[in-house]
Amino acid sequence: MKKYGLIGYPLTHSFSEKYFTEKFEREKIEDTSYSLITMENINDFPKLVKNNPDLKGVNVTIPHKINVIPFMDELSKEAKGVGAVNCIKILVEHSVTDLMMGELSTLKSKKLIGYNTDAYGFETSITPFIKPHHKNALILGNGGAAKAIQYVLKKLNIPFKLVSRNAKKGMLSYDQLSKKTLTEYQIILNTTPLGTYPNVGECPNIPYQHLTDKHLLYDLVYNPAETLFLQKGKEQGATIKNGADMLVLQAEKSWEIWNK
Repeated sequence: MKKYGLIGYPLTHSFSEKYFTEKFEREKIEDTSYSLITMENINDFPKLVKNNPDLKGVNVTIPHKINVIPFMDELSKEAKGVGAVNCIKILVEHSVTDLMMGELSTLKSKKLIGYNTDAYGFETSITPFIKPHHKNALILGNGGAAKAIQYVLKKLNIPFKLVSRNAKKGMLSYDQLSKKTLTEYQIILNTTPLGTYPNVGECPNIPYQHLTDKHLLYDLVYNPAETLFLQKGKEQGATIKNGADMLVLQAEKSWEIWNK
């Protein structure tokens, strides 16, 4: 059986397992499974690969998108550009036959290739919503997902600023966001987990009262479908978009990579 899975910690509310299980049933893909692999310590990753010969590929989520990179033998162009990996292809590169204790033993060498399909998913899902007046972007958060967003915005020639709890060089704090800031930055992207079920009463601390119908709010959170962040934007007339399509697109791109 071909095995695939998702590594991360914690994995209490995963989209991937349900999506791929339903995909396999719907498309009659047999002898294939997808499971959640809770992994608190990334140093357990090599053992996972070694002990699971049927494992052909994994997706990677919080908090391992960056710290899994040293375990890769090769990185795709996007993974290098983003600086984060969310999809790994496990290849059996070659077999070596060895004589051990009078018996023939086949040793298989595995090659790990890291990809980033978040960038593809984000670019494909947001591009139809970008209008000529959307000239600058604010990225809320600075984790592995934010890196994919930065990569895409650079590709699209959209200048951006990062926003975090504390101001640093090249990074604004939430306290520094003003009416002037929101007038200048028309795209606001939430890459934080704030507002994710069950904590639906949370949202990034931005001055929502200064949003207008010229703004585009994009939330990587997909559960609930309309987060408080998006609700507050919608109330001000902003265009809103959640992360559901991005997830589907990145999942399908992962499947394409594993099977090409």
